[in-house]
Amino acid sequence: MNAKTIQRLRTAWGAVLGRPLREERGDVPGWVLITLMTAGLVVVIWALAGPALAQLFEQAIDQVSSF
Repeated sequence: MNAKTIQRLRTAWGAVLGRPLREERGDVPGWVLITLMTAGLVVVIWALAGPALAQLFEQAIDQVSSF
C-alpha cells in the first residue's frame, strides 16, 4: 500500500467512527518499564518463596505417594 491509500483508509475509518484516526505509537518506554518491573518482582518473590514452595510441593507429593 502506498501512503495515499493509507491516508484514504484512515479518512474513511475516521468517517465511520465519527472521529479522525491518528497514528498512535504508544508509550514504549512505559511498557518496557512495566515489563522490567514485573520481571523483577517475579524474581524477588521466587527467591523469597521458592524454598518454601518447593518444600510444600515435596510434602504434597509425599502424602499422595504414601497412599
